[in-house]
Amino acid sequence: MNDDQKQTLLKVARDTVEAVINGRAAPAAKSEDPQLNAHCGCFVTLKTGGRLRGCIGNFVSERPLIELVVEMAEASATNDPRFFGDRITPAELGQLDIEISVLSPLRRTNDPLSLRLGFDGIYIKRGRASGCFLPQVATETGWSKEEFLSYCCSHKAGLLHDAWRDPETEVYLFDAEVFGAEWSRI
Repeated sequence: MNDDQKQTLLKVARDTVEAVINGRAAPAAKSEDPQLNAHCGCFVTLKTGGRLRGCIGNFVSERPLIELVVEMAEASATNDPRFFGDRITPAELGQLDIEISVLSPLRRTNDPLSLRLGFDGIYIKRGRASGCFLPQVATETGWSKEEFLSYCCSHKAGLLHDAWRDPETEVYLFDAEVFGAEWSRI
């Protein structure tokens, strides 16, 4: 993605977050740009002072990327269950940082340790339990491959920490193009 496309998506996310936090409907977003109309997954992450305030995404989409960014920005700002008791307030908007992760398709792996820390995200699924970490989580935490996989199992999917080693557990890898900006720079 080029800088103009990234800036467009960041502005769409910002306008959406600002609208929904202030009690307005999320704006509609359209584009003629084929890259912004691609059908791919994305996550929108919101932070204040480096502290997570919301992060929601989808791995696939039947809709254009630009529309999915609107949906995920709204969900990150208002529907992340980790923040039901501590919602983003209008006074906080000026301190928010927005990060968008545009995802590649999921690739199932039989060798979870083949993941590339800082480059690959993981999605782990067993039965109805599932969890994921974006690629940047490994960099932010400094975890080893084993820790990255184990924390995803135990803290995100609600599985045993070593469930990723069991062939019955599905492990998927994905890449993400990650970009973001401070609220005031969008």
